[in-house]
Amino acid sequence: MDGSMAVGERSPAVTVIRSSDVDPGERREYWRHTICDTLGPLDLRIGGGAPLVGEIATARLGPIGVARIVTTTPHAVRRTTGLIRRDASETVRLVLPIAGTARLAQDGRSTTITPASFTMYDFSRPYVLDYTGAVELAVYSIPRSRLPVPADAVRDLTAAPISAVDGAGALTAPLFARLVRDIDRYDTATAARLSTVVLELVTVLLGERLEGAAPPTTALMPRLCAFIDSHLPDPDLTPAVVAAAHHISPRSLHRLFAAEETTVSRWIRQRRLERCRLDLADPRLRRLSVSTIAARWGMPNSAHFSRLFRAVHGMPPSVYREMVDAAR
Repeated sequence: MDGSMAVGERSPAVTVIRSSDVDPGERREYWRHTICDTLGPLDLRIGGGAPLVGEIATARLGPIGVARIVTTTPHAVRRTTGLIRRDASETVRLVLPIAGTARLAQDGRSTTITPASFTMYDFSRPYVLDYTGAVELAVYSIPRSRLPVPADAVRDLTAAPISAVDGAGALTAPLFARLVRDIDRYDTATAARLSTVVLELVTVLLGERLEGAAPPTTALMPRLCAFIDSHLPDPDLTPAVVAAAHHISPRSLHRLFAAEETTVSRWIRQRRLERCRLDLADPRLRRLSVSTIAARWGMPNSAHFSRLFRAVHGMPPSVYREMVDAAR
């Protein structure tokens, strides 16, 4: 880290902001604006009289925001109710220390995280993240709508430590640290594929945490969603199949999804449409016809698929594919 504050492109997908090409007297205010522009409206307090030294690299993996933050200056970052009223982003964030120690507080809980642990928080609710020494942090920002986990279940896990050396965390942590450090090495198509991997890993991670800590009905929902995701290619996937696989009645299954203001069939349809959308945007699958892509995700009736896709995205799937191709 050389400490400059110039903004530059390491690659078309990555923006890097460093700290000391700006005059020393301007750095704190500029850094404050940089943090808010990168992560959203925040109350940022920079510690003491120590010189500000830092670097932020940001990029996107499809719908997922990725940031690497390196600083030797103590910080406290607060998300207040007033700031939330200004920007109520429905985003879940995982924060992983690659080096150093940080502390997160949200929902009445607080935890200290190190390279041996990480945690998550909900950007739509107040929190405090602070660090008193040098840190290198990886931050993954995931739209809550992309996680097949109920919002109430996410609330149960905020500011709770997640081991980076046991269970699913032992797989997730090193991969997420490597991704954020190598983010400039991936082209657009690879980044889109990696976003799917990240979402799958986070879903597994949350399911593991909820199954071990939550009441049975809360823990069951992530397992139901994971089962549906793994069986989307099967055109015979129905609510009855999902219920039977989990040894619950169809009525209980429908009640669980009703609590999330949706239905089982609608959830299956939404997940299939999202998988199809990702495939249509993937240049490596350009040789596959629209109907083939629909069929590989359990929707063999191409006319029906086209109507559903148009209802959600405002255009036929073929037009969506052409639009994505033209934007490359």
